[in-house]
Amino acid sequence: MAFSSSSSSSTTAPLTTVDHGGGIGISAVHPDIIQTHILTRLDGPTLASTACASSHLHELSTEEKLWRDICASTWPSIDHPRVRQVISSFPAGHRSFFSDSFPAIHHSSPPKDTDRSSLPSELISAVDVHYENELIFSKVQETRTETETAGWFLCTPFRVELIDRKESVWTPIRPVGEDKAWLKHLEENLKLSWIIIDPTQKRAVNVSSGRPVSVQRHWFTGDMQLRYATIMASDKSDFVQCAVVVTCGGKVGGEIELREVSMLLEDMEGKHVKGRESLVILNAAMESGKRKKERRGEGKERFEAYLEMKKVRSERKQRRERAVDMAFMLTGITIFVAFCSFLCFR
Repeated sequence: MAFSSSSSSSTTAPLTTVDHGGGIGISAVHPDIIQTHILTRLDGPTLASTACASSHLHELSTEEKLWRDICASTWPSIDHPRVRQVISSFPAGHRSFFSDSFPAIHHSSPPKDTDRSSLPSELISAVDVHYENELIFSKVQETRTETETAGWFLCTPFRVELIDRKESVWTPIRPVGEDKAWLKHLEENLKLSWIIIDPTQKRAVNVSSGRPVSVQRHWFTGDMQLRYATIMASDKSDFVQCAVVVTCGGKVGGEIELREVSMLLEDMEGKHVKGRESLVILNAAMESGKRKKERRGEGKERFEAYLEMKKVRSERKQRRERAVDMAFMLTGITIFVAFCSFLCFR
């Protein structure tokens, strides 16, 4: 989704009535009526399409307040003072932020070789969780990547946790039906947005799939684990999944608590990606990732295709390892037979 970065302002200048076969053109309608009674009723994608219809509608549709209201209603977490200040510095304010954050990442280009100075020195996570379209969890967290302990950050697995391991967050969620129906209910009704913001470069990206791509019940604790994953390009023509994990559970018959809301990057071997590589991948996603409004279920299909690639890769690796083991075994047998023959004919 692309948006023009030109500034806008309302106008009360006289408008010319345009005759279209006896009808009245949109330019004959007073701008205040269009902005107050029409454009305020539109969602973000529709407002963006409206801005492309004509120069007149473009001028009215790029009003900052319209986009600020849309962003605030879509992501309540951005009402945080720090986030408001950062968004105000974006090229076109909330319109730029919406363009970066609303569509899912459909494809991200492989990261380029880059030095440490060009990587984000800070990342801001703005996270919102909705259940049946009602907000149940919202938080903003800042992650410093350039500190006195930067060396430690770059060399350890990248992970952002929003809930302390010893804490939990109460929710109005109550179990629905039997186990299978309950998991399906969560998959349909628990939606999550995780926007990562680079305040220095004034860019953002939504790394959540919106709806869960996987919902499982832990066999031992009984907790439900939901995964919201976006597949991103890595170096060497490889892929990683940016996984947002939500764990929830509670007493039988009681309300459900959120016990974990975390984000990490995982490679195709199931290993957690370290800090520096994670910054490179996220930087590439913000810089050149292609956004696309997905049809329902497309994110889950892409995640399942990723899992199939992982399975094929694992099987190929196991075959290679078996072949190497067999070669070592045959080599050992050959050496043993040769040694025995040498002793016999000595």
